Amino acid sequence: MDELIVFSVWEISQHLRQVIETQIEPLYVRGEISNYTRHSSGHIYFNLKDDNATLRCTFFRNANIHLDFKPEEGMEVICFGKLTVYEKGGTYNLNVQSMSLSGKGDLARCFELLKKKLQEEGLFDPAHKKKLPRYPRRIGIVTSPTGAALQDILNILERRYPIAVDVFPALVQGAEAPAQLIAGLRCFNAAADVDLIIIGRGGGSQEDLFCFNDEALAREIFASRIPVISAVGHEIDFTIADFVADLRAPTPSAAAELAVPDRKELFSYINSLGQGLFSGLGNRLDREKKNLSELQLRLSRHHPEKVWQNLQLRLDMSAIELLKSSSRLQAALHRSALQQTIALNSIRNSLSAALTQKKHYCEAFRPLLENSVAQGFLARRNRLEKLQLQLEGFSPYAILNQGYSMLMKAGKVVSSVAQLAEHDELQARMKDGSADLQVQKLLPTPPEHAQN
Repeated sequence: MDELIVFSVWEISQHLRQVIETQIEPLYVRGEISNYTRHSSGHIYFNLKDDNATLRCTFFRNANIHLDFKPEEGMEVICFGKLTVYEKGGTYNLNVQSMSLSGKGDLARCFELLKKKLQEEGLFDPAHKKKLPRYPRRIGIVTSPTGAALQDILNILERRYPIAVDVFPALVQGAEAPAQLIAGLRCFNAAADVDLIIIGRGGGSQEDLFCFNDEALAREIFASRIPVISAVGHEIDFTIADFVADLRAPTPSAAAELAVPDRKELFSYINSLGQGLFSGLGNRLDREKKNLSELQLRLSRHHPEKVWQNLQLRLDMSAIELLKSSSRLQAALHRSALQQTIALNSIRNSLSAALTQKKHYCEAFRPLLENSVAQGFLARRNRLEKLQLQLEGFSPYAILNQGYSMLMKAGKVVSSVAQLAEHDELQARMKDGSADLQVQKLLPTPPEHAQN
């Protein structure tokens, strides 16, 4: 057999609590008060009973602090609250959020019916809520001119963010109040000279606040082109105006705090922005100074005078290099001439020795020898002259002496048109000096002539 699943008592109570709290919405309960106890902490404990059943109730201090009557044993009341389970005692309990005398039950039913109707029409939909201005220039207030709520709003506005305020005096309780509240909303919307409207009043009984549950007033708040803050009663008080307004404030004082920013915080924020701006500008200035210095350096490198100096320096270095090359050529020519002289002297000495040694032979064979020697000497002389001519042919000065000139660009010999461009600066070397030239036009040899 499968193993049995056994629950603890606590698990059962915990499950019941979850079911009750998640499945049952807050509700109204009518009954008679019994076993009423007010604890020193301010919490109230009692039972609600009728002829057939009893329900334990807890009315915590933060919820009952604004109760406008004193509950007593045997009093018939209507409580609004949320059901829960007390695990330790194994009992269910109603956490009361508000309490009214039984005669007010009709008001609660009317409230719930209107709330459901408007909610189904979408008047409470967050998508329709208008965004409040962050820094309003003028605020319109619809409330009683003699109520403490108006003074609380004005004092907080003066302290937090002094601003122009227009007050539309209106009744805030009674049968005539909704019409005057509606008139205030229409007046501000028609004038269109305020950025925000606050409508509300201070605390009171359910009957006192019931004018803010008026359907026409709710629809007027919804239709307002100007954002509306509802500030009715205390934090635990809810009206239809609260649900349909663009923002619900728990109290009139809270409405003033929600309507405007705190100027101290604004000053602090502005100061921090100023410091950030000053720091950012300082950093930007430092970067721009650095960029300017770099640009100045780059400009100095490309300044015409600097460019001219660089070109002049390159020209001077090229001239020096040319002089060095000329000196090397002259030294080579000197060495060649010296070697030629030495060779001639050597040949002469050899011939003289040979002539001396063979003189007696030449005496006998003089005619033949003279003829032979003359021919040999002539051949050697011709060869020597040919070598001398070849040696002189290798000298650049010999080429220049023949009427040619030598083109140089940046210290290098130009041997092809491909090395040149229009407006290039050149130097032409001739037998009796040099000249500076500039290329005006390039005329390459046609391919068919180049092949020939």
